[in-house]
Amino acid sequence: MSTTQAPHIALFPVAEMGHLMPVLRLATMLAKRNCIVTVITAHPTVSNAESDQISLFFRHNPEINHLILQLNPSSQQEDSTLADPFFLQFDLINQSIHLLRPLLSSSSPPFSAMFVDFFLATSLMAYFPVLTSNRTEFNNASTIKIPGLPPMAMSSLPQALLDPGNLFTSMTIMNSQALSKADGILTNTFEYVQASTLGTLNKARVTASLPPILPVGPLEPYHIPQDRDNRYRSWLENQPSQSVVYISFGSRTAISQDQVQELERGLEKAGRRFCWNLKTSIVDKDDQEDVKDILSNLFLERTKNKGMIIRGWTDQQEILDHPAIGGFVSHCGWNSVMEAAWQGVPMLAWPQNGDQRLNAKVVEDAGLGLWERNWDWGVGGVVKGDEIERKIVELMTDEKLRERAKKVREEARKAVGSGGSSNRVIKDVINSLILPFP
Repeated sequence: MSTTQAPHIALFPVAEMGHLMPVLRLATMLAKRNCIVTVITAHPTVSNAESDQISLFFRHNPEINHLILQLNPSSQQEDSTLADPFFLQFDLINQSIHLLRPLLSSSSPPFSAMFVDFFLATSLMAYFPVLTSNRTEFNNASTIKIPGLPPMAMSSLPQALLDPGNLFTSMTIMNSQALSKADGILTNTFEYVQASTLGTLNKARVTASLPPILPVGPLEPYHIPQDRDNRYRSWLENQPSQSVVYISFGSRTAISQDQVQELERGLEKAGRRFCWNLKTSIVDKDDQEDVKDILSNLFLERTKNKGMIIRGWTDQQEILDHPAIGGFVSHCGWNSVMEAAWQGVPMLAWPQNGDQRLNAKVVEDAGLGLWERNWDWGVGGVVKGDEIERKIVELMTDEKLRERAKKVREEARKAVGSGGSSNRVIKDVINSLILPFP
C-alpha cells in the first residue's frame, strides 16, 4: 500500500498587522488540514502589536513551527523620518532576503511550497508595469483600463503610485515582475463578493504570464486569549443587540486631530452607542497620548454612558462577532472587509489610503455596506460631523442593508464549508503538494 507525506508549507508575511493576521489564520487552516506548517517572521518588528501577537500565537499553537529572519539594519535605506516605517520594513526584508535560503535549508522535512505575502490588488499589481510604460500618460489619465475589468478611476488608486521615485511604487513594480514565477496566487476572498473579477482574471488573464487566482477566503478566524485590556468586552456585554456602531480605521491609519473633532461631533449628534478604536499614530509605539489629551472633555462627559474608547490593537474579529455590534465604520482595509463579511456586519466604507477605494467598491457591489464617494480621503481630507451623523444613522437603521449583509455572511460561511468554493480550492492546493514517500 502506497503512503504519502504531508506537505510542509512555509508562510512568510511582510510587515504590519494587516499582513500578519491573515497569514496566521491561513497557518491554522493548513495545520487543521494535516499540513506541516512553518511561519517565518522578520525581526525586529515595526510595531508592538506584531511582536505581541507573534508571541501569543506560537505560545498557543505549538504544532506550528516558527523561523525568525533576523533583519540587518541598512545604511542604503532612505531617511526614516520621511518614509512610511512599514514600507521601510518591506524594503529591509527585501535587502535581507539572501538570509532566507540558509534558514529554509535547515528545516526538516524539506519544504513542499512557500506562500509569500505581498500587498495591493492583484489585478492592479499585475498590470502596473504596462500602465506605467508611458509615465506621463499614466499620471495625466482620469481612468485606467485593465483588460477584461471595468475602468478604474485614478482617484481610487494609491496616490504614491503617481510618484515613480516612491518606495511603494518601486516595490509594486518588483512584486509585479515576480508574479509570473508563482504557481498560483492565493487570495483572501470568495466567489460571491468577487465572482466577476475572479472569472475575468482567471479566464482573460490581465497579463499572459499571470498565474491562476485561487480564492480561499474568508480565512477562518482563530481565537487565542489576549493579554491586553479587555474592558470593551465587558462593556459590550451590557449593550442591546445590534445597537453599537464600531469605528476603526485599521492598525496603521492615523486620523488627524481635525478629523477626530468632526468624528466626535458626528457620533454625538447621531446619538448611537459606539465603540471607537482611536489611533493617532502610524506605529503603536508612538501612540502614547491619553484619551483625555485627544478627545474633548465635553464629548467624553456627554457620551460616557453610550461610548467606549479603545486604545491599541484589539482582536477586531472578536468585536465584530459580538451580538451588540450593529454597524462598522471602516477604512476598508481588505481584512476588515472579509471580517465584516464573515460576521455579516453592515459597513460604512470610509477609505483612507492605498487600494481602499477599490475595496469600498467591492463592499458596495456585494451589498455589504454603504460608500459615500464624495468624502475626502487621504492625509488632507476632513469629513464634517453633519455628514458623519447622517451616514451613521443610515447605517444603523437601513434594514434592507442589514438583510443584504446577512446574505453575504451566509455565502461567506458556505464558501469555506464542506463542498464550498473556497474549501475546494484549498483542498486542491494541498493535494497538489502531497508527495508519495520515496
